[in-house]
Amino acid sequence: MALAIQQVTEEILIKMAAEAKRITGSKNLCIAGGVALNCVGNGKLLKSGLFDEIYIQPAAGDAEGAVGAALAAYYIGYGKARNVIQPDAMSGSFLGPEFTSAEIEHTARRYKAQYEKIEDFNELSDRMAKIIAEGNVVGWFQGRMEFGPRALANRSILGDARNSEMQLELNLIIKYRKSFRPFAPSVLADDSYEYFELKKPSTYMLLVANVQQKHINPIPDNYYELPLMERLYFERSDIPSLTHVDYSARIQTVHQETNPSYRKLIEQFKKLKGYGLIVNTSFNVRGEPIVCTPEDAY
Repeated sequence: MALAIQQVTEEILIKMAAEAKRITGSKNLCIAGGVALNCVGNGKLLKSGLFDEIYIQPAAGDAEGAVGAALAAYYIGYGKARNVIQPDAMSGSFLGPEFTSAEIEHTARRYKAQYEKIEDFNELSDRMAKIIAEGNVVGWFQGRMEFGPRALANRSILGDARNSEMQLELNLIIKYRKSFRPFAPSVLADDSYEYFELKKPSTYMLLVANVQQKHINPIPDNYYELPLMERLYFERSDIPSLTHVDYSARIQTVHQETNPSYRKLIEQFKKLKGYGLIVNTSFNVRGEPIVCTPEDAY
């Protein structure tokens, strides 16, 4: 039933987009609302080639209604000129609260946490990249919180996408959810086409695309005779923690303009392991919202 609903949704989405193009003649499309969080549908809409550019509001859902109301007042009520801004003026969607080093240290002292303060960010990036490369999981808390449902690496849990045990460990030990659920990659924007069939930015983790064929592992001859769980855990690519059963992935492209510190971390990881991508999942457990404060994170 879920598959049928998804297929019908995709069909309607593409038909509505085609009709919008017929009415307006526009080569560009902006999507908002809850269905805009359907990353698979978004990916198929992009792949259809109906539009040259597709922009998906990063807080799509009820939250973006506030943005829409403000924009309606600005453009319609006040008659302001419409200008396309590249990259978009959401600035990576980091619009939430942030906390000072003093506040973070106060939290650490309050809970008698073991901590080390590293002043030099290059050193911090290097240390974190090595920790991830050694198979560890990192809670990454920095700057302003994301606006919207996707953790875009200011409130994220990070790991090595190449590690075949990472998916199982993150799901069962940290996220407390079904062990087969895959995770999303954060990939250097310049490297995205190296790993995925995606030539457009996906800054807000709202597009799904297939993993490139050169990274895919061929299935064994007896694959369809194997028990269900063995098929689910088959390593479909050399980045198994983020490859879905249909060989796709939900992608976040990481850009210097929107998150330079996170980009630096991935660049350091690439220097160590040759892969310009890591696993990024939201900093929370199942059923809980993404962490906001240093206390939440601890």
